[in-house]
Amino acid sequence: MQLAITFESCPRRRRQRSAIENDTTSNVNLWRFWAGLTTRDKAWASTIDGRRKGACLFCQEYFMDLYLLAELKTISLKVTTVDMQKPPPDFRTNFEATHPPILIDNGLAILENDKIERHIMKSVPGGYNLFVQDKEVATLIENLYSKLKLMLVKKDENKNNALLAHLRKINDHLAARGTRFLTGDTMCCFDCELMPRLQHIRVAGKYFVDFEIPKHLTALWRYMYHMYQLDAFTQSCPADQDIINHYKLQQMLKMKKHEELETPTFTTSIPIDLNDH
Repeated sequence: MQLAITFESCPRRRRQRSAIENDTTSNVNLWRFWAGLTTRDKAWASTIDGRRKGACLFCQEYFMDLYLLAELKTISLKVTTVDMQKPPPDFRTNFEATHPPILIDNGLAILENDKIERHIMKSVPGGYNLFVQDKEVATLIENLYSKLKLMLVKKDENKNNALLAHLRKINDHLAARGTRFLTGDTMCCFDCELMPRLQHIRVAGKYFVDFEIPKHLTALWRYMYHMYQLDAFTQSCPADQDIINHYKLQQMLKMKKHEELETPTFTTSIPIDLNDH
């Protein structure tokens, strides 16, 4: 099975190549997954250069799910960005104004996020194993992102404290279970959902409101350390600048000229020595 993921590119100053591709190989059927720029659950490409991966949480989540399956060689994964302001002709012909992600299985286009997730779970080889049933974990990570959004909009101590309390609950859960990931020592769909949100909290929280994940949440930092070691995360992670610009656009803030020219950086270090904890 060959699976292709196309992420939408974002507006850019200069015309550049509209796609990037990462491939792994496998001798199974053909899949295509288009992911694009939208405020719904679509995949963004960079809003800065229109080429590299953008900061859509849902796209990174699906990318991680599928990358894990590609590592198991149940699928062949191809990732591409697409600029929805200047989409390539084949995209316009097939999808008109439809925003990605779009999963195509033998000519069948699957457009909605929940349906894409269900299709991965039921029809992609190995996909079912990613979707662990754990109500406690599902409840635990629910609404974390909404707390980040409120903190960035309201910029007050109460919203900061609400996010901090939620992070503390996740830390306590990880400490109590004593496992590398949320449900055990093997990654699952919940990890693919949580870690991109933690990265946004870390990068955007620091930039906009000087919020930092406390160092004393050692179980959470240990979890993030393990995630930072995984190709599934690092290969799907947007640059810090793209995460920041994602929220600038939401707040109608303009990107500064020097930000367009910055070399992309990726925050993947941790501020504590795990050997001391």
